[in-house]
Amino acid sequence: MEVKLDWDKLEEVVERAVRKAKTEELKDVAEALKMLAEYVKTGFEATNKSLEGLLKSVEELRKAVDEMRKTYDERFKSHEEQLKRIEVTLGSIGRGRDLEKMVLEIFREALERRGVEPGRVEKLTLEGEEGVRLEIDVYIHDGKAYLIEVKSRAELAHVEWFRQRARLAAEALAKQGKKVERLILVAVHVDEEALERAMQLGIDVIYGNVLS
Repeated sequence: MEVKLDWDKLEEVVERAVRKAKTEELKDVAEALKMLAEYVKTGFEATNKSLEGLLKSVEELRKAVDEMRKTYDERFKSHEEQLKRIEVTLGSIGRGRDLEKMVLEIFREALERRGVEPGRVEKLTLEGEEGVRLEIDVYIHDGKAYLIEVKSRAELAHVEWFRQRARLAAEALAKQGKKVERLILVAVHVDEEALERAMQLGIDVIYGNVLS
């Protein structure tokens, strides 16, 4: 329940009591009441002002939270739409080198932040055990090599296979005087267990969505 005080009326009553007081004792009491009323009024007004400021801050905070939620919802929706467009595009391309180029182009910005130029990623052919030929994507710059695995969906087996091929590639490149700087897995979707395993192995993962 909201209580409203008419301070003007209260002051008028106190002033009248002071004027009508006939003895010194009554005058002292009336003066004390007047001082008390002024003190209460000042405190009440200060409290009201503080409450108004608090309510204003709460309202501003609520608006900020609503704006943040709206921005997050818009970004999440945009992210979902982008992934859907990517899936449709990848489905129309199929598999092979064209698919890899498309995925690398999709994540161009993330790759460039790591010092990799997607357009200069090349295939490195290796000869494994028993003469088995293996291929791995590599980007070489200033004597440093970045080994790259590209997948539309990266699973745990892909991570393990990438590690094995990367080891062979590192040995072959070392003979050419080139050092492997980083292993990078690029995927539109990555399984949660694959992401965790890659992190354990020190593989840098660039992805659009995690599948649990």
